[in-house]
Amino acid sequence: MTTVTSPLTGRAIGLAAVPDPVFSGAMVGPGTAIDPVREPTVAVAPVDGLVVSMHPHAFVVVDEEGHGVLTHLGIDTVQLNGEGFELLVKKGDEVKRGQAVVRWNPAAVEAAGKSPISPIVALEATTDALGGVVEAGEVASGDALFSWQ
Repeated sequence: MTTVTSPLTGRAIGLAAVPDPVFSGAMVGPGTAIDPVREPTVAVAPVDGLVVSMHPHAFVVVDEEGHGVLTHLGIDTVQLNGEGFELLVKKGDEVKRGQAVVRWNPAAVEAAGKSPISPIVALEATTDALGGVVEAGEVASGDALFSWQ
């Protein structure tokens, strides 16, 4: 079993509240979402594993069980072309849970007209494979968000 922890500090809101039909409809996979604090911050690795995809606005870490966890920093943030995001690791790096991955500012994303709400998704998972999904309340970086069987 894999425990996926929050890459951000903020408020858990669940995928259904994400202002994007691909995420809110769980088309990418099940999980939850964080409405992050509006200050410069660092997104951290939600699991130990290998960074298999690395973009300024999103990254995927695959753990030793083969579970891929997507952290998507904001909605439509790909349109910012990396502005305001600083990559702290690269594709192919091994990371530990809680390790800094991307430095960014959710307030600047919001000021640019994008939502800073950040989905954390279990890729290629079924909803019943996840347990204890946190969909409400304050969360700190590193707090458990869900477990994956």
